[in-house]
Amino acid sequence: MNKAQDGYCFSFPAVRGLQAGKPFYIATCPLSTIPKIFVFDEDEVPPELRAQRTLNKSRIPEMVRYLVENPKDYVFSALTVSVASSVTFIENSAIDTPNLGTLRVPMDAQILINDGQHRRAAIEAALKENPDLAHDNIPVLFFVDEGLKRSQQMFADLNKYAVKPSPSLGALYDHRDESSELARYQAQHIAPFKGFTEMEKSSISSKSGKLFTLSSLKQANKALLGKNGKDGFTEEEKALSNEFWQAVYDATPEWRMVLNKELSPSQFRQDYIHAHGVGLHALGALGCALITAQPTEWKQTIQRLKDVDWRKSNPNWANRSMLHGKLSKASTNIMLTTNALKHALSLPLTPDERALENQHITSNEASNG
Repeated sequence: MNKAQDGYCFSFPAVRGLQAGKPFYIATCPLSTIPKIFVFDEDEVPPELRAQRTLNKSRIPEMVRYLVENPKDYVFSALTVSVASSVTFIENSAIDTPNLGTLRVPMDAQILINDGQHRRAAIEAALKENPDLAHDNIPVLFFVDEGLKRSQQMFADLNKYAVKPSPSLGALYDHRDESSELARYQAQHIAPFKGFTEMEKSSISSKSGKLFTLSSLKQANKALLGKNGKDGFTEEEKALSNEFWQAVYDATPEWRMVLNKELSPSQFRQDYIHAHGVGLHALGALGCALITAQPTEWKQTIQRLKDVDWRKSNPNWANRSMLHGKLSKASTNIMLTTNALKHALSLPLTPDERALENQHITSNEASNG
């Protein structure tokens, strides 16, 4: 007799459905059962013999922290699993609703996660830090496995059309991350961001009336305040950030020209470095160094930005903010752009910045020689 009918099984309240002619089951499982029942095959086997990708353990701590810090206000989407065994579904005869009943899975059945292995690992770790989470539930979508080939195809199909939201849209909707909250506030209240921030997309079209993306503003604030925002910003730090960007705006003629409708946003972005993320990020890094070095005089010093030639045609930006005639947001290019701004404001470079600058100078001399 099948063990699923013999009592030696896991039982889940479930709904049965049909997809592509095959039955599937949606069940609700306590978090406490997830690490015990659902396994992720982490054996080092060749990719062609695997049904899933390997676990990226660097993703787990942040997910654990999310669960532990938001026990009353988190959302985890369903796990999708394959059962390498026959299952039994017993309809509930007490109610007149077909396809509603109990799913019984043999205890010795191999249950592999097709989608959600990182969520499973995070749940296991979070339960150790907060055992109260054990009573919460998570939906699980069960498919009956038809072998490795089918499991691999399921993985490919499940991930084929998954589109990660743009960084800007993520920042717009993320109400836990204080760096996102600060960027949203500035996009609504602080010049030059008010009315000129793209709130959803991660890039700006050439004809757009926007100047910056919300995600680039968020990154610039992190550079300015010297922290990632996950541990929060103090009210003083938020006020300082608002004050800094207002001061930069006052010291930037082109930004004021755009707001005064003397220069179109599209023309500004076409011709100038500081209408883009690389310039904004570099300004944030500059601000961090300037305010640290001159906590009381920085507002006077920042006025010297008026003398900076931000035009893309300025050869000083070649191989610094620009690579092969195009802007680059690589960390090296952001640092080289920051170096140029620090030089304009007579600020010393850190040893790492000095080393990169020397490398940049040597590289330029070699290419010009």
